[in-house]
Amino acid sequence: MDRKTHASPSFQNLTAITTNSPDFASSSSSPTSISTGNRSVKIIPLEHPSATSSSSSLSFVSKWKARIKRMTWKEWIEMFFPCYRWMRTYKVREYLQSDLMAGITVGIMLVPQSMSYAKLAGLQPIYGLYSGFIPIFIYAIFGSSRQLAIGPVALTSLLVSNVLSSIVDPSDELYTELAILLALMVGIFECIMALLRLGWLIRFISHSVISGFTTASAFVIALSEAKYFLGYEIERSSKILPLVKSIISGADKFSWPPFVMGSLTLAILLTMKHLGKTRKYLRFLRAAGPLTAVVLGTTFVKIYHPPSISLVGDIPQGLPKFSVPKQFGHVKSLIPTTVLITGVAILESVGIAKALAAKNGYELDSNQELFGLGVANICGSFFSIYPTTGSFSRSAVNHESGAKTGLSGLVMGIIMGCALLFLTPVFEYIPQCALAAIVISAVIGLLACLDFHITCFKRELLLYDEVDYDEAKFLWRVDKKDFLLWTITCTTTLFLGIEIGVLVGVGVSLAFVIHESANPHIAVLGRLPGTTIYRNTQQYPEAYTYNGIVIVRIDAPIYFANTSYIKDRLRDYEIEKDESNSRGPEVSRIHFVILEMAPVTYIDSSAVQALKELHQEYKSRDIQLAISNPNREVLLTLAKAGVIDLIGKEWYFVRVHDAVQICLQHVQRLTEFPKAQDFLTENKPSLFQRLLNQRKDGFLQPELESGFRESLLSKDTNPQLEPLLSKKP
Repeated sequence: MDRKTHASPSFQNLTAITTNSPDFASSSSSPTSISTGNRSVKIIPLEHPSATSSSSSLSFVSKWKARIKRMTWKEWIEMFFPCYRWMRTYKVREYLQSDLMAGITVGIMLVPQSMSYAKLAGLQPIYGLYSGFIPIFIYAIFGSSRQLAIGPVALTSLLVSNVLSSIVDPSDELYTELAILLALMVGIFECIMALLRLGWLIRFISHSVISGFTTASAFVIALSEAKYFLGYEIERSSKILPLVKSIISGADKFSWPPFVMGSLTLAILLTMKHLGKTRKYLRFLRAAGPLTAVVLGTTFVKIYHPPSISLVGDIPQGLPKFSVPKQFGHVKSLIPTTVLITGVAILESVGIAKALAAKNGYELDSNQELFGLGVANICGSFFSIYPTTGSFSRSAVNHESGAKTGLSGLVMGIIMGCALLFLTPVFEYIPQCALAAIVISAVIGLLACLDFHITCFKRELLLYDEVDYDEAKFLWRVDKKDFLLWTITCTTTLFLGIEIGVLVGVGVSLAFVIHESANPHIAVLGRLPGTTIYRNTQQYPEAYTYNGIVIVRIDAPIYFANTSYIKDRLRDYEIEKDESNSRGPEVSRIHFVILEMAPVTYIDSSAVQALKELHQEYKSRDIQLAISNPNREVLLTLAKAGVIDLIGKEWYFVRVHDAVQICLQHVQRLTEFPKAQDFLTENKPSLFQRLLNQRKDGFLQPELESGFRESLLSKDTNPQLEPLLSKKP
């Protein structure tokens, strides 16, 4: 890449150095020192990349090829089988006991939860057990997290129930086949996103949207499970009004026994959860809660045989058999739910996995993690599972129980396999209200904001901690827009359904993003007294500006959506002059506009055209545009578009500091010789300008830079009065 260093001809104007070359000092990349009276003006020259410089994409390709060549055979194995990372460094004495205890703890928790979530999804409990069996082993091989516990979760189960119940009745065999097909589709979509490295797309969904959606879903899930407490059927719906109406209309069928038993079971679960959270030595109670509920409920039914309490019923014994998913004719209708479930998987699973990896001191690739989840769902779909993902609560318990590697997940899978082989006859007597209590206990945590969960997990790794303050009040206090977004998403999800709620929430979230991007923050900069630092005058009221000069910082990329806004704001700054804290030579209007472009990471063709138009507009009003500190990519774009030559290479500076001192000298000349403003439209110094520059005015640089006009005429000048540049040694 060819580089040229250009020092400003303006320096020559200021220092009586006459030359016809605009590339003065082009052979030097060191700061240029020019004598001004008895002081030295030092300007750091800006290096301009040529328009033929190689693109960043080529650099990326070359780096990628170099990385491939450097990879060893171990790194290749780790890329395809992440489990090899912990297997080859496994410390049996240090890790084995912890992994076994964690796997057993979470496995005991997973068995009753998986059956409960399958019922929530509208499936038979056996499919929950299948979903907690095969995917665990697949993920242990292809997943990169060592503590993430995958399997059925409440939110995914609700999504499955919502979409499939609108297509077919849950009692129909087609319902189960579509749930299995949905697992295959989710897995394929996750793998595609991972291979194309598109996981970043989900970042456009605000946490407020997910929080509102999750909060509304918690209410819907709880009301959907109420039928097992009340003893009568209620309408299956993802909207709150039909559920409430159905509950009220069937009140005459209310049955006391399941309500009392379900309420007692729920109370036991919440009590054990609270004790496990607040007492470290009782932490095992958190995982033992679901098993305790099932054991107590089953024991009561076996002893008293209450006829009004419905039971789970017959559950097939044995491991799942291989079968190919069917009903591919319904693929099109399942695509929206596939995308939604994948989004939930990224936000939940990848978020929790990254937090766990950071806590345990190992690296985790988000795309590899998404690929592991996808392969687990694809392989599991051939063994009759419905969509699975990482669980907040089980992952937290797994970590707190001391899990060190993926071996804990293998232990969970073994426990689930033992349950399928030997315990299904016992599961026949589990009360449905006990499983409903497990679901309601789990979704109570969803009533807390998801982003609070993530924050709590990163801070304490206790995702199941309850939030001590109301979420809506917190959002209202911190950010009114987030509160509005949360309210819109939660309300629309409750009253219009899950799909509409998510679409509306995402739409409003993207609207906020577009609005912020199209209306970027722009600040007028001023100099902090006694320094050469320039900061936002709104943030630092003591910072002062200079008459005739406006310094503007654009805090965003410049592209087609925000060019009009930026141009309008620049016009406003030109007109709305704040002279309350302004210094320097007294002039009646703006002569220079300096754009600080350090925060500008990208500029497109529309922005380039806008800069050209702005330059021409300023030129017609005898205003000079100056650019400060653009990055290499922005400079390269400007060079290719010819903007550098249009504005003039001499008006590009490394620092705002350099631009201000040059512009300030010109403003001073204009106050002494108003006709000298012709230099703004000339690339080469005229005879008049050279004569003007050769005039020895005797003004000292520090007095001009200090901004006090009266000091210029004083005989008792102070050379140390806030100089921008130090004296030449």
